[in-house]
Formats: sequence, structure tokens, C-alpha cells
Amino acid sequence: MSTHLPPFKTFDLPPALVRDLRSDHAGETGAVAIYQGILAVSRDKQVRRFAVNHMKTEKKHLSFFAGWLPPRYWSRLLPVWTAAGWSLGAIAALFGPGAVFRTIAAVESFVEAHYVEQIKKMRKVEQWRPLADTLQSFCDDEVEHLEDAARRQPSSSGVIAKAWRQVVGAGSALGVVVARKV
Repeated sequence: MSTHLPPFKTFDLPPALVRDLRSDHAGETGAVAIYQGILAVSRDKQVRRFAVNHMKTEKKHLSFFAGWLPPRYWSRLLPVWTAAGWSLGAIAALFGPGAVFRTIAAVESFVEAHYVEQIKKMRKVEQWRPLADTLQSFCDDEVEHLEDAARRQPSSSGVIAKAWRQVVGAGSALGVVVARKV
């Protein structure tokens, strides 16, 4: 993971990309909270190991954004993203390991697409490529989380599992829309 980027101010990013980065910071805040919610509720050893392992990575991503993105560009709703993430993780954990793994797979599927969209934009401008490389390393981590969760989840063909994935995906999309603005 490349975190030795020049300062934010040297990138001369357009407002749309700054809004994307705001949503990334908010998303990583929520991701850490999801794993905290899982750990607060689950007593399953496999789930707890999974959550601890992946939370370490999410904390590294969050630390990057918190240290590199100037606070004036952070979402003003970070407490909301923390509460939403924690609640999502806790609710999933209440329903057991399968729900936890389905939830993480759904979230990470959304996050992968979200990062890929930004990376494509950033690769078009030479000056932004180091930032694109950093986001690519984060995206690679998120894909690993997705694949790990997908391997562990039970069959996802049921109506409830499909509905849950849709709810999680829609909630993630709504979070990005709001975080880009506030």
C-alpha cells in the first residue's frame, strides 16, 4: 500500500474527485465500525478472527484518509457513518455467521465498484496516478475481503439473502450519495 503520497494540495483535484474522496473516508469510517459491531455481538470464533483480521486493513485505509485528506473535506456526518456501520455489523452478527459473511460480501462488492469508478477517472491524469495507485491497493484489499467472505458464506440463493444484499447495496449507495454532499 502506497501511503507516501505528496500532500493533498499538490494534486489539484476537481471538486467531484474531492467529493469521492470524502465518501471514501466516510466509507472506511463505516467499514471499521461494521467490524466493531460484529465483534460487539458475535461470539463465533471464526467470525471474530475474520472481523479482527479485516478490521486491521480497514483501519489502515481509514488512517490514510484521516492523515492525508484535510479535515475540512471530511463528511460532517462521520458519527452517522459510524453508527450505521456499527449497527449493520451488529445486526448481521445477531443473525449468525452466514449473515455476517453475506453482509461483508455485499458491502465489499459495492466498495469495489465504487473504487474502480474513481480509479478510472484518476488514471486519465498523470499527476493523479499515485493517488490512483493507492486507491487500487485499497480496492485490492476490499476484493480480498469480498472473496474471503464469499468463500465462507452459505448458499445465497434464498429470497431473504437476496433481499438482504439489495438492502445493503442500496444503503451503501445512499451513503455515498450523502457523504459526497455532506
